[in-house]
Amino acid sequence: MIRINKKKWISNNINLIPDFIISGAMKSATTTIHEVLSYHPDIFIPRSEIRFFELDNILQHPRFHSFDKNTKSWTGRLDGKKLEESWNWYHNLYKGNESKIKGEDSTSYLASRTAAQRIASQNKNIKMIFLLRQPSLRAFSQYLHMLRSGTAMWSFEDTLVHNPYSVLTRSLYKEQLQHYYDVLPSNQIKVILFEDLVSDPERVLINLSTFLKIDFNLFPKDIFNTHANRAKLPKFPELQMQGNKIIENLGPRYINDLQNRKYQPISHKVFEKIYDNFNPSIAKAAPKINRSTKDYLDSYFYKELFEIEELVGQKILTKWFN
Repeated sequence: MIRINKKKWISNNINLIPDFIISGAMKSATTTIHEVLSYHPDIFIPRSEIRFFELDNILQHPRFHSFDKNTKSWTGRLDGKKLEESWNWYHNLYKGNESKIKGEDSTSYLASRTAAQRIASQNKNIKMIFLLRQPSLRAFSQYLHMLRSGTAMWSFEDTLVHNPYSVLTRSLYKEQLQHYYDVLPSNQIKVILFEDLVSDPERVLINLSTFLKIDFNLFPKDIFNTHANRAKLPKFPELQMQGNKIIENLGPRYINDLQNRKYQPISHKVFEKIYDNFNPSIAKAAPKINRSTKDYLDSYFYKELFEIEELVGQKILTKWFN
């Protein structure tokens, strides 16, 4: 049995780890905040999501681990040697930018108690930025992302019946935030509501600048025109679900290496190339969630998130439920 020394999860160079982390929730404008902050001259953020502090979490990242049917063996990111290699890779992301305020964007951290503990154990007061969105609408937005990315095989309502965990878990903000408030002082945590960002982006960014101790006036004048992660949707959603089922039956969709690059098997590439010609992704208005479904989910989430305002110290539920 492999045992990982917890001390190995502490960086030996605080100049090569982030000063702040944008950490979820998924589909709550985290990519937009990432893009906005990257325009500030005093900030450096690697382009893509990193997910370093929980790269060995099988529940969060099952595709980071694979089983070789020929050798009957597993490959993943659990042993000490790969952890050392991963630290070197992580540190290299920030080399050359030591003098800047360094950031990271990993939406999966919010749902990870392990990530909270590992981040808190660093010899650096890393600040956490959490963006939260109306939970039912966030879950539906995640479903649409799964549909176009190839992992949704049923309608949203059928997904709630057959696999609710896949779309609802990331909206359980109260218990997830609690992991961070348990191990970090509240002055290292900033919670931003998606709805506030949409309605008054300037005020949100001014407050965020104060939190990060950066000069708001150094942002470009047109910064509020920034919107990242604009997505397209399949032309025929029902057909997309059927195609996703076929691809799922072909076997693992991606194989990941240590640096978190994805390699797609040839069988998937060929099928998806042909399939995309019949059902291309196009720019169109996203469908709205069924009103009855939203009411049903709102009732569930209101009970689950009831004490979130006391934890965070701001009005939230009245903005989400009425």
